[in-house]
Parts: sequence; structure tokens; C-alpha cells
Amino acid sequence: MKEKVLFVCIHNSARSQIAEAFLKQLAGDRFEVESAGLEPGKLNPFVIQAMKEIGIDISHNKTKSVFDLFKQGKKFQYVIAVCDAEAAEKCPIFPTMKEKLHWSFPDPSSFQGTDEEKLAFTRTVRDEIKHAIDAWLKGM
Repeated sequence: MKEKVLFVCIHNSARSQIAEAFLKQLAGDRFEVESAGLEPGKLNPFVIQAMKEIGIDISHNKTKSVFDLFKQGKKFQYVIAVCDAEAAEKCPIFPTMKEKLHWSFPDPSSFQGTDEEKLAFTRTVRDEIKHAIDAWLKGM
């Protein structure tokens, strides 16, 4: 039986979506993966573009609320917050959770500059998230 992983960030518009897509791609045979946000927003267009550049289409993903998943009685063995520590503390505790992890990455929606600079920052965060997932999988 696959273990269930939930990636959480503030808006479910960037970091958690990237992490969900990578874990599905790298270990979808081992894990059921979802992502959600504390205050769901809309998908970040720079994230969609940065993921598309490496052959992953998330353009049809929907943003979800972590609290809705909790109320639905969803069960996760791993809850991984990919936002800052203050936001991560607001996540609900899922009753079947084995481990709560916190990986802090910069929020692409906070990046300033030209569109090209924002896309470059987003690529950096994308690559950092992939590296973190690779490292986590190696340690499993």
C-alpha cells in the first residue's frame, strides 16, 4: 500500500505544487501525493512555465485548502511544509501522520523584478525543491 504525502504551503500556488509534481514523477509508484495551502490562491504562471520547461505540465492543477482535506478526513503519513516556519506552524495535525517535515523555500510570488528575473528565481526554487525530494527519497 502506498504511503500518502501532503505538501503544504501558504497559497498552494507554487512551492507545494512543484513538490507534488516532482514526487509524483520520481516516486509515484511508492507514494500517493497531494498538495494544499493554508489560504489557497491561483497557480503562479511562472511556476507553470518553469515546470513546463522540464516537461511537467501542472497548468490544469487546482489549488486546495489544507483545512478542507483535514475536514474530509484525509489521512497522510507525511506532511511536508515547504513554506516559512511561521506558516508551517499553522498546519493542522493529521491523525495518521508519522512525520511532519519542514523544508523552507522562498516564495516565487514574492519575487521582484522583470518577468525574466522572476522566471529565473522560480527556476532556482524549482531546482532546490527537486534536490530536497531527491535527498529525502534517498534517505527513505
